[in-house]
Amino acid sequence: MGLKSRNKVSAEFSMSSLTDIIFLLLIFFMLTSALVKIDDFDLPESDSRTVADTSLLVSIRKDGRHSVNGKELPVSQLRSEIERTMGEIGGKSGPTITIVAETGTSFDYVVGVMDIAARLKLRAIIATKPRT
Repeated sequence: MGLKSRNKVSAEFSMSSLTDIIFLLLIFFMLTSALVKIDDFDLPESDSRTVADTSLLVSIRKDGRHSVNGKELPVSQLRSEIERTMGEIGGKSGPTITIVAETGTSFDYVVGVMDIAARLKLRAIIATKPRT
């Protein structure tokens, strides 16, 4: 009897499971990333290209109104709100405060927020728009 064995090993690799994993990772990162909404301010211009992760967003308007992550509050409660928010973030290494100050805002307001960040041992950056 001349029976031939037809057991051939396939050298092909199925990419369907890999695309499923990539799709799930994409969804995971989209859901866990912090979405930052910056108010429609007229920001100062800068040539700087520094990009940093934002843990907390402090907005300052020309008239001196402050808001922390979109929640408007008086200056007297600013430090306690920043401390509370940083406590909620927890073990995140190197938290950063992003200061969004409208063009024409008194620099005293910005220095006040930077002083709070320094006392809490946090990094502070000032949001700007690219120079055209």
